[in-house]
Amino acid sequence: MSTKHSIAAARFIANRKQEAWHDETLWMVRAKRDKMSRSLPEWERLRELACDIKMYSNSHLDTLLEEFEKNAIANGAIVHWAKDAKEHNEIVEKILQQHNAHTLIKSKSMLTEECGMNEYLFGKGYDIVESDLGERILQWMHLHPSHIVMPAIHIKRQEVGEMMERVLGTEKGNSDPTYLTHAVRKNMREKFLTADVAMTGANFAVASTGEIVVCTNEGNADMGTSFPKVHIATFGMEKIVPNQEALGVFTRLLARSGTGQPITSYTSHYRKPQDGGEFHLIIVDNGRSDILAKPDHIRTLNCIRCGECMNTCPVYRRTGGYSYTYFIPGPIGINLGMLKNPEEYSDNVSACSLCLSCSNVCPVKIDLGEQIYRWRQDLDKIGKASSEKKVMSGGMKFLMERPALFNTALKFAPLVNKLPRFMIYNGLNAWGKGRELPTFAKESFNDMWKKNKIQKP
Repeated sequence: MSTKHSIAAARFIANRKQEAWHDETLWMVRAKRDKMSRSLPEWERLRELACDIKMYSNSHLDTLLEEFEKNAIANGAIVHWAKDAKEHNEIVEKILQQHNAHTLIKSKSMLTEECGMNEYLFGKGYDIVESDLGERILQWMHLHPSHIVMPAIHIKRQEVGEMMERVLGTEKGNSDPTYLTHAVRKNMREKFLTADVAMTGANFAVASTGEIVVCTNEGNADMGTSFPKVHIATFGMEKIVPNQEALGVFTRLLARSGTGQPITSYTSHYRKPQDGGEFHLIIVDNGRSDILAKPDHIRTLNCIRCGECMNTCPVYRRTGGYSYTYFIPGPIGINLGMLKNPEEYSDNVSACSLCLSCSNVCPVKIDLGEQIYRWRQDLDKIGKASSEKKVMSGGMKFLMERPALFNTALKFAPLVNKLPRFMIYNGLNAWGKGRELPTFAKESFNDMWKKNKIQKP
């Protein structure tokens, strides 16, 4: 198996202070989520409902999307369909060309990351301005998001302060978050006022009304869409929900799961274009319909991108988002990457302890950990299984199938306790890197049982 993830993870872990800080920060968000979930007696019922609604929507995508398109057009929107990333980017470019536009101001959208839209449009000479604070910081630092909800969570405020000294000319050594936020706000004001076209993603698309819903904590999406006459909204087709009653279930779960808030500060509904303006909606497939043909993995389409599986994952918290080779990290990213290209992203499936914490906290009940386990079982079929692990598994199978040999090995196991340290802790012992092996007991459980040392209560 490729070791790309393990190598990148080792680089992150090498900075022990950063590892501890990243771990503690994300666990704090997980704790806030737990507090919020306990405040709602109906929490588990909401999760069940959300899962059921998503499974219904996924199995009725054709009719729901057609219903959405019909109602959106009736509202005055212009609907586009994109089969892949290339078509998506070309549609956006065409809209910009039609309006002789140069500057596009956009709120956070992982779909545009998926499609590589910014790089595509930069290459065509357009100016793309990220309006989310975290995304804007990353744009100035020429980095991609390391988390789908908190994109710059891995960057300390001191690093941001140093970067803003260069970019915005802020006070030297001043890394106060409030001061830096005001500096960005001042810089962004002109961008909001002069942008030619606005762009948002969509957290949800409501079939019965033809509207989209955008959830933010900064109000940047509202600000961005207030001035330009053209608004482009892009979303993956799995974002569809049947009606506003279903929408209510998801808005109660999204922020509580993602950031530990009752609801995002801004929950904006977009239905019609501005007077004299245009409202473009791009519905994107880009491999999503292929997932419908994979019953073992269809629940990945349930995802509402809350990011909670990352906040709880012991591997993600300690290795950071950049250790994953797919653009979405963490448990959901492992599964989406494997669905996209298992040969290319197979290295990520090792970044899982199979603790199933991700499955247990997912607000839409995606069996994330179980799916990763299933991917692991298929690695040999695609030629990506670790030869070292195959040898080890074969040896364990040989030993376990021969009780006499197994019991003999148990008797001699305590000899390991007396071996020189270099013979135990070396390159062949991955577990021993940063961990102490347990001491082998002088007597096995089997022997204790046979000698009747365990008494019945």
